[in-house]
Amino acid sequence: MNAKPGYTQVKRRTGALRIIHWVNVLSMMVAIATGLYIAAPYYQTFIAEGAVDKYVMGWNRWGHFMVAIIFDVTSIIIFYLTFFSRVDTPWKKVIPNKDNLKEFGAVLVNLLTLNRRKDFSSAHNDSFNITYFFIFHFLMIWMLLTGLQMYVHGLESGLSGIGTWWPTMLHLVTDWTIPAATFLIGSANPEAGGTLMDVRISHHITMWLLITWVVFHIYYQFWRTIFWKEGDISIIVGGSKYVKIEDGENS
Repeated sequence: MNAKPGYTQVKRRTGALRIIHWVNVLSMMVAIATGLYIAAPYYQTFIAEGAVDKYVMGWNRWGHFMVAIIFDVTSIIIFYLTFFSRVDTPWKKVIPNKDNLKEFGAVLVNLLTLNRRKDFSSAHNDSFNITYFFIFHFLMIWMLLTGLQMYVHGLESGLSGIGTWWPTMLHLVTDWTIPAATFLIGSANPEAGGTLMDVRISHHITMWLLITWVVFHIYYQFWRTIFWKEGDISIIVGGSKYVKIEDGENS
C-alpha cells in the first residue's frame, strides 16, 4: 500500500520477525494457561471422568514444555539478530550514551505529556522501546532458567531418556537459580541456601511481571498509533509504518 501525501513508508520488520512475534504470542498464551494449571489445577472438575484417566496434568506439562522449547529457539534467533543482523542493530540503542539517554527522555516525555511534545524521529526504533524489549527478554531468560531448574528437579535419579548428560548439564546451568531466587524473593530461610520452592515462587512472580509487560506493550502500541497517526500497529502485521516526512526520513 502506497503512503499518502506527506508521509513516507518505512520498513520496520521482516516477515521472519513478524512470524516469530506471533508464534511467541500464541506460545505465551499456552504457557500461561498451562502454567497456572500446573500450579493449581482449575478445570479438571469439569471433566466427567477422573482427571488422572484423561492425563490432564500430563498434557498440560507436555504443552508447557513444548512452548518453552519454542521460546528457547526464538530467543536464540532474536539474540543472534540483536547483535549480528545486517538490517538493524537494536543493541546500540541500550548503550547509556548521551544520544540514547536524550532520546529515551524525549520519548518518555512524549508519553507523559500525551504527545504534546515530540522532538525525536519515530521512523525507527527508539531507545525507550528497545530498552523495554530488553527487559522482556531478561525476564524470559529468567523464566526459562527457573523453569528448567524445576524440570531437572524431577530427574533426581540423574537419568533421562537421552542419557545422563542432559540432567547433568541442566544442573550445571540452572542450579545457581536456587540461591538467586532465594535472594530475589527474600526467603525466610536464606542461610539454608534456598529451596526449590523459592525458584517456584520466583517463576510464578515473573509470569505476572511478563503479563504486566504485555499489557503495557499492547497499550503503548495502540497509544503510538492513535497519537502519532503513523500506523505503528501495522508494523507487526505488514512490516511497515508511515512516518510524516518532516518528522522522519525521506527514504
